[in-house]
Amino acid sequence: MKAIGAGALVSAAAAAAPAAAANFGDDLAFLQQRKDVVVLTDKAGLAKVALVADWQGRVMTSTAGGDSGLSFGWINRQLIASGEVQPHINVFGGEDRFWLGPEGGQFSLFFAQGVPFDFEHWYTPAAIDTMPFKIVSKSKTSAKFSAAFSLTNYSGTVLDLKVLREVRLLAPKEVWKHLGLAEIPGVQMVAFESENKITNAGRKPWTKQSGMVSVWILGMFNPSPLTTVVVPIRPGPESELGKAVTSDYFGNVPPERLVVKSNVIYFKADGQYRSKIGIGPKRSLGVLGSYDAANRVLTLAQYTQPPGVTDYVNSLWKLQDDPFNGDVANSYNDGPVAPGAKPLGPFYELESSSPAAALSPGKSLTHIHRTIHLIGSEEQLDAVAKAVLGVTLQEIKNGLPK
Repeated sequence: MKAIGAGALVSAAAAAAPAAAANFGDDLAFLQQRKDVVVLTDKAGLAKVALVADWQGRVMTSTAGGDSGLSFGWINRQLIASGEVQPHINVFGGEDRFWLGPEGGQFSLFFAQGVPFDFEHWYTPAAIDTMPFKIVSKSKTSAKFSAAFSLTNYSGTVLDLKVLREVRLLAPKEVWKHLGLAEIPGVQMVAFESENKITNAGRKPWTKQSGMVSVWILGMFNPSPLTTVVVPIRPGPESELGKAVTSDYFGNVPPERLVVKSNVIYFKADGQYRSKIGIGPKRSLGVLGSYDAANRVLTLAQYTQPPGVTDYVNSLWKLQDDPFNGDVANSYNDGPVAPGAKPLGPFYELESSSPAAALSPGKSLTHIHRTIHLIGSEEQLDAVAKAVLGVTLQEIKNGLPK
């Protein structure tokens, strides 16, 4: 989520309202009244994923239980129903949206050359906000989208891009393999991944001098008082691996909302306090997740992270000494930006980024982001949490002070 000015967020919040808990069928019907929706589904009709090409081939929501099942994505019904186009950003929602970084700094894609780094001058490029992607192909379990556009960064460099984005519904056998576990019978699941390929379609290379972009995938989910984000991290000294977490995007996060241990981070995802955390490449283990204890839903986000690569774009809203010392993974918890104000959603986010794309003309970079939702007994989900996140469900539930 963006480092947006408080006053502007208050006005943006007026266009958004907390979404009531909905099942997948309700959300799908709502979307289909307004947009063409591509629905991926398994043979049983239980695992389903809803995509909208008009919003960059975005995954809006998914379910593991058919039309009557829980809808996992946060959808901004009020904004979508209004049909209005907002000037700075259109927060439609969705579980997997395609963005590009960096957001701030001398190579920013969100600020025009020479303007101040404040919300008044911050604009999400239409190519990753309101511009439709073309449907290249689709089947019952996959859909492929494409786009071509040019962006100009803060330094004045013109970046010509081609994007090829494929979203796949994953079969349970694939998912258990990705989790490194034998199948656990009785666990309900839906899992999908987006494969995002960007190509330098221009005549000049993208360099540290001219500016580079990154693929940035963001998933927006429904928060609850009993939802905790869990980020396993590589333990070790800060002198070698950098800080365990960056958490001062919107001021310091209170200790009851963020606990940092040597090998794991716990972060509250209740949609009641605006805060954000970021993990650098030397700490990231290629996965983060969340546990919703009320609904017994374990959500995992896995992402590709090339070994040994440490150049990631920095999105801080200022001219930077080190513009390629950025985050690989982020989580954002929404909340009021001022006393008495409404949250933007509320929602929480799980995000991942590709390395900075140092691409010569015609060359490409691919980033994969995988989202897995598992519903089951605590005993069943505990085995997954231990294997993938390195902690038990009990540790997650007790991870933050009560």
